[in-house]
Amino acid sequence: MKQLLNSLKDGRLTLSEVPAPGVQPGHLLIRTTCSLISAGTERMILDFGKAGLLEKAKQQPDKVRQVLEKIGSDGLPATMESVRSKLNQPIPLGYSNVGRVVAIGAGVEHFRVGDRVVSNGHHAELAHVPKHLCARIPDEVSDEAASFTVVSSIALHGIRLLQPTLGESVGVFGLGLIGLVAVQLLKANGLRVLGLDPNPDRLLLGKLLGADAVADPTSDDVAARGELFTDGIGVDAVLITASTRNDSILHQAAQMSRKRGRIVLTGVVDLNLRRTDFYEKELTFQVSCSYGPGRYDSGYELRGNDYPLPYVRWTEQRNFDAVLEQLRRETLRVEQLITNRFSFDRAGDAYSALDDPAAIGILLEYPEGATERLLTRTAQHHPSPPRLAEPRITAALIGSGNYGSRVLLPAMKHSGAVLRTVASAKGLSAAIAAEQHGAAQSSTDSAAVLSDPDINVVFIATRHDQHAPLVIDALTAGKHVYVEKPLCLTEEELEQVLEAANQPKAPLLMVGFNRRFAPLVEAMQTRLVNRTKPLALSVTCNAGQLPTDHWLNDPLVGGGRLLGEGCHFIDLLCFLVGVPVTSLTAQGDASAGDPAASQSVTVTLRFADNSIGAMNYFANGSKAYPKERLEVFAEGRTMVLDNFRSLRGWGYKPRLKQRLWSQDKGQTRSVAAFLTAVREGKPNPMPLADLEQSMRTTFAAVRALRERTVIALE
Repeated sequence: MKQLLNSLKDGRLTLSEVPAPGVQPGHLLIRTTCSLISAGTERMILDFGKAGLLEKAKQQPDKVRQVLEKIGSDGLPATMESVRSKLNQPIPLGYSNVGRVVAIGAGVEHFRVGDRVVSNGHHAELAHVPKHLCARIPDEVSDEAASFTVVSSIALHGIRLLQPTLGESVGVFGLGLIGLVAVQLLKANGLRVLGLDPNPDRLLLGKLLGADAVADPTSDDVAARGELFTDGIGVDAVLITASTRNDSILHQAAQMSRKRGRIVLTGVVDLNLRRTDFYEKELTFQVSCSYGPGRYDSGYELRGNDYPLPYVRWTEQRNFDAVLEQLRRETLRVEQLITNRFSFDRAGDAYSALDDPAAIGILLEYPEGATERLLTRTAQHHPSPPRLAEPRITAALIGSGNYGSRVLLPAMKHSGAVLRTVASAKGLSAAIAAEQHGAAQSSTDSAAVLSDPDINVVFIATRHDQHAPLVIDALTAGKHVYVEKPLCLTEEELEQVLEAANQPKAPLLMVGFNRRFAPLVEAMQTRLVNRTKPLALSVTCNAGQLPTDHWLNDPLVGGGRLLGEGCHFIDLLCFLVGVPVTSLTAQGDASAGDPAASQSVTVTLRFADNSIGAMNYFANGSKAYPKERLEVFAEGRTMVLDNFRSLRGWGYKPRLKQRLWSQDKGQTRSVAAFLTAVREGKPNPMPLADLEQSMRTTFAAVRALRERTVIALE
């Protein structure tokens, strides 16, 4: 299928070939008939992409601070590579999509295949959308009219936050697409409306659509017009739908408001509030969030947990339904807002039309054709290299998120692997990665990837709950496997993986415990191999806080931070000591609920040779502080590894002091070691016994955290 993408690097638009997503539980797959370009939001995205680096920095000062902090902790080369990677990652456009349902995922009720629906899907021939971000279109409403539903819900939610009452007066700043919809919805609520916009054509259209009065805020005295409109009282409320980089609109909105008036912002303006404006009149000000309650709540949007209607009357989906009802009753008219129509293959011309001040509603129309073509779950990108008589590494990557695309794919190419397929659940990230890294194809069908006879090595970098099933299937299919940590989320899964990996002539299995392959860690390890006394070790990760609803904190998806990420550092300690763990304790910062949900954790380990280690995984530190630090004390000597960039030693002769130009956590070296073993038939660079020990130790640490007791390991 085709999907419209925008480059953040230069603002360039492309219609890219993307594999069709397989329908996920709780989702709908929709064949698009038309979609609406949101002039304000999408113009702002394009303008950002076209801006130079300096202008981009001015627009996002918070991002600049993050970059400076990253330079201090990770070094300039790694930071610049991270910035370049972000800018080179195209983003999908659009959030007002209409089409017909072609497939329904498990757990979806109230929708059927063939239903006409509106959703916040992107500009693409197929949209894959959670059920709570869709609404069925009444028979009386055309597809074109329904395409205004999502944008109109932004206006409706702003109005709900205003809490208007019958007969009140409301000023609307900005008579663009959302503002002109707001005028009509306010009139439908029995309100008097004063529309404000510097464009005379928009003022005329505002009057035509129901505004009681209009004014140009750049030439008229806004405060005086507000008083004239309300017999000297001032407007009861102001809805700001405009986008501007100054704060003059906020000042004008305050000036035209009555005492104790309300102001709601749905647009984008600088929030340099003047205290006197709000102090003297005791005004209230609120910023509206998109289309209503539920927006950006993963529990509502992705996991399908609806808000009870008696407690949350208007969710974003119920706002969609309310807008569609107004369209059905024709109290909301959008035909006069449609200024341009373009076929989807002329999307570039459609976005050029945004430069026309007269453009308001720009529709993209999608061709009819065979649905089977659109549902193809593999997209071709680069020609496959010719078959060779000698064996070679032909690899696939399943899971093309940030780590897979930025780290694993370059490491695979660096080691001489031929990239055949990149796969992801939704397809877009896989298509982008395949195009950028020279893979022959992208896919959303992992089963097809594992059954491809041309592929002999599979890299897995999906979310954690998919690791073990994919590893087992890949090993069973005869593929060598490199899987990101953790290997699995339960001890039962570990047993199943080990059973598959220990079969006669089983392919190689390696887990991405890459830190043991870091050059400075190897330098430490060579100085420890001949020791005769126990070690004392401490590794600290300044990981940073994650939102509580982040997938990594979900025990069923990410496993929590100790299992999902802390296993890295447990493995590092086990590698350096070189003998099994005999007992451990763990404590975390969770004050209520499951202790394993702790984001800051300390694990204390005792090893068979009486070495002791502490693994500190902290989420409450400063971002300016280096992320990782490893200290090793042994036989009157000390080594300190600082953020995988520098290594210092005390008590060593000659003096131990090494520094790298850029941070190296061993990712490229671990992939190279694995592929070399596959290519040359060598032993696994990370023995299965090491893999098993690190995972069993991590599971024991999770138990110790939950049970608040010492756990003995066999």
